[in-house]
Amino acid sequence: MDLTYTEREIQFRDEARQWLEANAPCLPMPPGDSEEGFPVHRAWEHKLYDARWAVVSWPAKYGGRDATLWEWLIFEEEYYRIGLPQRVAQNGIFLLAPTLFEFGTQEQKDRILPRMASTQDMWCQGWSEPNAGSDLAGISSKASRDDKRGGWILNGQKTWTTRGAFCTHLFGLFRSDPNAERHKGLTYFLVDLSLPGITVRPVNKFDGDIGFAEVFFDDVFVSDSDVLGQVNKGWEVAMATTGSERGLSLRSPGRFIAVVERLIALYKQEASNSGDLQNASDDQNGAVQNSYGQNIGDLRRQVADCWMKAQAYKLSTDQTVSLIAQGNKPGPESSLNKIFWSEMDIFLHETALRILGPRASADSEWMKGFEFSLAGPIYAGTNEIQRNIVAERLLGLPRK
Repeated sequence: MDLTYTEREIQFRDEARQWLEANAPCLPMPPGDSEEGFPVHRAWEHKLYDARWAVVSWPAKYGGRDATLWEWLIFEEEYYRIGLPQRVAQNGIFLLAPTLFEFGTQEQKDRILPRMASTQDMWCQGWSEPNAGSDLAGISSKASRDDKRGGWILNGQKTWTTRGAFCTHLFGLFRSDPNAERHKGLTYFLVDLSLPGITVRPVNKFDGDIGFAEVFFDDVFVSDSDVLGQVNKGWEVAMATTGSERGLSLRSPGRFIAVVERLIALYKQEASNSGDLQNASDDQNGAVQNSYGQNIGDLRRQVADCWMKAQAYKLSTDQTVSLIAQGNKPGPESSLNKIFWSEMDIFLHETALRILGPRASADSEWMKGFEFSLAGPIYAGTNEIQRNIVAERLLGLPRK
């Protein structure tokens, strides 16, 4: 694994940094999961598209720059370095798009990808159902064949649909063969949420934002052109999407490195308030407490641990990109990856709240980040499920 940047990559970083610093929106932006904030984020991401920074690793004909995965990682580092937020279009560009490139027809790619990149169409993910959360194979929403019209009739309900209240389209699984085994007889559909028979019901998160939606399907007709992959072979297609969600695409190292840099700055400020302790030894720190009675040495070690975790995640991602560049395809390792980043995210924010002490509840940025991090071990398949996958498929342990 060669971690030396090429001249082209250095130039790419400089160009990205200059453009982002010159064009970044006023920060902080309103939450992207709010009625007020979603259109603001969408407009910002359309500006990224206009300058061909929205999807840098995509082909130029779809709005990208034909950039390598290394260059995409560089862009992500620069994007998060200046404090820019997660993308509200991420379920489309980071989850559905890689699956479309792998399984989509040429007509589907030409029709869907440019509108996705430009934020004309905003995609949400229709996986979970009331009786099928992390057990994706347990879904019961149905797809019935309609030969006369050349398509399918969808019935059922999807829930915990992230940003579903604001999105225009949904991708998800429906059971197209009720007599097949659990992981078979499923078909992957691309659905326009404006179709007759669809009801979208917003669901508030406990922070007050409309972060989710329930989506109801009542005899919704979807044409054959909106089936992604083969009929009754949707499980394979969905696993490609979940691999992106758990693995490389959704959580780039740049996001966590930026959080750690903010965390270090927060610690230094707190240490300074307690007597300029950032350069003191652990032994000197050990007996010193801040104004909230916290041991400064303990906080210092936790911040150092956060830095090491973020660097370890970056190196692991670099290894994954190296393997992909050699023609390898990510597999169940993405589950191990998901466990690591989701639990690291909580640890980073918990450390910040410890440093802030009683002030934590008044710091909306760190508190909101902490609240969001708590969902990490749940979405994209709970970490309990991911540990089972790691045990069985990576370690070769027997099933219970």
